[in-house]
Amino acid sequence: MALTPIKTPLVAKKMFPNYIWDITAKDKVIYLTFDDGPTPEITNWTLHTLKNFDAKATFFCIGNNIKKHPDIFQNILNEGHAVGNHTFNHIKGWKTKTKDYLRDIKQCEDVFKVHSSKIKNQNLKLANHQSLIKNIFRPPYGQIKPKQGKQLLRLGYSIVMWDVLSFDWDKHVTKETCLNNVINKTTQGSIVVFHDSVKASKNMQYALPKTLEHFNELGYAFKALQL
Repeated sequence: MALTPIKTPLVAKKMFPNYIWDITAKDKVIYLTFDDGPTPEITNWTLHTLKNFDAKATFFCIGNNIKKHPDIFQNILNEGHAVGNHTFNHIKGWKTKTKDYLRDIKQCEDVFKVHSSKIKNQNLKLANHQSLIKNIFRPPYGQIKPKQGKQLLRLGYSIVMWDVLSFDWDKHVTKETCLNNVINKTTQGSIVVFHDSVKASKNMQYALPKTLEHFNELGYAFKALQL
């Protein structure tokens, strides 16, 4: 955790101004994001918890997980949350050739198209349902080469990074520290990273409801990214 800051420094945001680190917000809004799902053991719990607080979020999904758990992916959409591309195989950009990296992202995009067309919630209009599939991308591990980023921007993707990391996945971080990471560093317009994965579940299941309760009491709303 020492090498990666909880709060992204301003200098890092200025070095990569074409990437999205936070959202300029006039209102008290926070943007929760969840990486690495859908996962049977944790994603549906996450959806239920968000619903209890009338909160919307953005899920950066792994294509292979969608393929294995299409019903859970449908649950995300049917609850009105946005989804973004997190590659098909959760690969590291720094260790992958650009052409292979783009191919993996395209594979995830193709899975989106197949599984986003099956509407279970009849209260959602088709146009609204499809609009939840955003042309947004978050690189696994935050690793992306400049050439990869430029190619994705040309393809029309918005590359979403983060303002605050919860460190829910880190086995050396306690659940209390995970919560404090978010509560102490999140501000108006922050993009916050959690993970709906088994690895992160212990910390995330403790920190998420308390995060929602804390900021809800302060008058904040939780919204999905609209890019």
